[in-house]
Order: sequence, then structure tokens, then C-alpha cells
Amino acid sequence: MIQSEETIHTSVPCPFCGLACDDLEVRVADGRAKVVANGCPRSVALFEQEALAQPSIEGRPVSVAEAIARAAEILRAASQPLIGGLAADVNGVRGALALADRIGAVVDHVNSRAMLRNLLALQDSGWIATTFAEVRNRADFVLVVGAIEQRFPRFFERLLPRESMFVAGNREVVYLGEGHARPPVTLPSGTVWQSIACGYESLAEIFAALRSLLGNRALQAVQVGGTSIVDWQSLLERMKQASYGVVVWAAAEFDFPHAELLVQAMSALVTELNETTRFAVLPLAGNDADLTASQVITWQSGYPVCVNFAGGTPDYDPHRFSVEAMLGNAEADALLWIASFDPDRLPPQTSVPTIVLGRPGMRFASPPAVYIPVATPGLHHAGHFFRSDNVVALHLRKLVDSALQSTAETLTQIATRL
Repeated sequence: MIQSEETIHTSVPCPFCGLACDDLEVRVADGRAKVVANGCPRSVALFEQEALAQPSIEGRPVSVAEAIARAAEILRAASQPLIGGLAADVNGVRGALALADRIGAVVDHVNSRAMLRNLLALQDSGWIATTFAEVRNRADFVLVVGAIEQRFPRFFERLLPRESMFVAGNREVVYLGEGHARPPVTLPSGTVWQSIACGYESLAEIFAALRSLLGNRALQAVQVGGTSIVDWQSLLERMKQASYGVVVWAAAEFDFPHAELLVQAMSALVTELNETTRFAVLPLAGNDADLTASQVITWQSGYPVCVNFAGGTPDYDPHRFSVEAMLGNAEADALLWIASFDPDRLPPQTSVPTIVLGRPGMRFASPPAVYIPVATPGLHHAGHFFRSDNVVALHLRKLVDSALQSTAETLTQIATRL
């Protein structure tokens, strides 16, 4: 039996979370990829996932050409189309925006609700942010607010290694939230670890108290969030003594009303700490290429997400022009959903005709009007992807040959049929 040649790819960038780890080792044989070094559960599952790729119309298998023709027909007939998901590489998002501009669609990302918790605070008052390299080489105090490891499995390993350029001695990491009574297993040995348990509903109050203590304003409370004021004062003193401190969070964890006010409170505390020491924020995002989409939409339209192209010029409204609002208010009559990285990122259930450009393996509760499987950036084709600190666009490499078209190619073909 003739066996296919095996290829080992090293220093492979991963597009499946915002850390965009670029040290993976991937073996490709018989047209399949397998992560053999430096993978996390998420990267292993998504690099190695294989599934049949069959276009369909209402669940009936068809050719790619038929599926594209039907998708164009649905969009041509729509009065107010909606393009959602937007989980694609730079060229895929550019293709979606070109189509949106042509057909007057509203565009929104699947993660926009989480993204807006950061964006609304940033737009209102700004923040002092840092980068992965700065955290890795300078941070001696890290305050982690809320869970991050499930969404960003290699955070501690990649950003807080034992060896760094400028940190002398052990780093200190304080976890604020629920579920981390013990240090994460990926935390390097020697790191000073503390966990302060509190509910997410108490976080805004806690940061307000820390700001009051920093400003030497009297507090009548004996405790905040279940922890004594004395302990909060101790935490604040350690933050003030840091040479380079960082507050880290993942806004996707803050799924409660007005969470942007918590982000604003954290950012304001960091700004005030900079009067006497050096501190910064590191908001973690980038999963499902949400920061990639935000970058492209911003440089194309001037706005980050939730943009309407129906009036001939971009119109931004994060409350009116979200997928949730447009479908909930019956304002959209067609949905084009893009999810090229993760087959679990399914479109919302809706009665409007839905076109899905998605990774093979998607399992729908009911078949969409059109399903076109597309290639995965960083696996089936090359591309570009912005990581969580928003300063680096990684070049994604093609690892596996595939007959699947990229999202950008598929959108171009749909556009030519309009």
C-alpha cells in the first residue's frame, strides 16, 4: 500500500482563540491535521476536526453552484438583508462588507454583545492598554478579573512564563471572582497566587471601593463583596507597589446588564494608579475572529460592529443594528451567517430565510435555506487574523489541501450572481 507523505509544520499560528499562539507543531498525513505539540484542548479539537462537506438547499444535497445561485436569489429578493456571524479572516470580512455595501445589509458579529462591553467603555472614557509582549516581559503584578482559562487556555503559560526580560523575582497573580480556589495548573512555579472569591454582581462595587480607597475617600462599609475593607486596602497597597501591573479580563464572561460600567470602573482605577506607578489593562478577546472583524469594519466604515449600509452610507447603532435586535424586531427578511472557524457557532433560530457559510460539521436543529461549507483559515487556506492585544495581525498558513472555497471566494461568487 502506498501511504501519503507525512509533513510536520512547526511554529504554526492558531486562529481558534485570541491568544493566537504561534508555536504549535502540526502533523499532516492523509489530508488530515493533528496537533502534536503545544496544543490546548480548543486548538486540538478544531485543527483535527473532520466532517463531510456537502452544500445543501433546505437540507437537500446540491452542488456548490446551485447553492450559490440560490443564495444570490434570496439576497436579491430581500428588502433588508442581515449579515451576521462574521467569523472569518481579514479577506472574508472584507468580502462580507463589499457584499453588504452592494445590497444595503446590516453587519454584526456573533460576539458583538461581549465586544460592546469593552467598546462602549473605550468610546466613553478610553483606557491605558498593554500588549502581550509587555505583559510577558514586564508585568510583576497581574489582577485577573473573572474566568479566562476556558476561553484562553494557554494564557498563563504564554503570557506569564517563569523567565522574562525585566521581571526580577516572582510575579504576583491575584484572581478575583469565582471558581479558582487553587492556582491554575499552567501557572509557572514560584508565582505568588491569591484568590479572592466574589460574585460577578459584586465586581463593579468592588472596583468603586478600590477607587475610593485610592483617592483616600472615607468608606462607611465594613466589607465589600463579602471581603473586608482591610483586605481590599491590602490588595490596593500591593497594586500601588507594583513596578508594572496589569488588570486582565474577558468581557464575554460578564453576561449581566450594564457590564460596560464594570469595564469602565476597572479602566478608571488603572488610569488613577498611573499617577504613582505603571499599570495597564489587557482585555482578552479575539475568539471567532471578533477583533479581526472589528478591525476590518472600522477601517472600512469608521465603526466597529452593528453597522447598517442600507442608507448608502454607514450608520452605526449598537442597540438597533445587532442580529438579535434586527431579528427580534422583524426588521430583517434574510440572514447570511458566516462561521468559518467553529462548527458550533450556529445561526440563531429564525423564520427568515437563512444562508450559512460555515465550517463543515455544523449540526442544525432545522436545515437552513442554503448551507455552503467553506474552508477554515489557518488550516485549509492562508489568511490574516488579529490577536487579542490588537497590535499584531498574524499570517495564517495553509496546512491541508482542500476542495473547499474560502469565505471570500464564496462571497465573491454570490455577488457576481446578483
